[in-house]
Amino acid sequence: MPTKAVCCPVEVTLKVIGGRWKVLIIHNLLGGAMRFNELQRNLTGITHRTLSRQLREMEMHQLIVRNDFNETPPRVEYSLSPLGHSLKSILFVMDEWGRKYRVGTK
Repeated sequence: MPTKAVCCPVEVTLKVIGGRWKVLIIHNLLGGAMRFNELQRNLTGITHRTLSRQLREMEMHQLIVRNDFNETPPRVEYSLSPLGHSLKSILFVMDEWGRKYRVGTK
């Protein structure tokens, strides 16, 4: 079955950052580079496998940069790329909207 072509810009954005974890990963990385276990601790409920998959997808979409230090024991850090940082204003607007929505629905 052929996949549907994505042509709406909003749909493209949701395809890249959609899902439960990607926005939360980006939010965590706005403060600077983090190691895998640090991210996993901050993202309560995410499994090792899911975090690995999400990070790989985000790296493929060029939202994050994986820095492997080639050390023993292995040390890898993840940080936002310039493209990932460009989502900062979108996240802040989403945060503002969520706060207003939460207050309005109580």
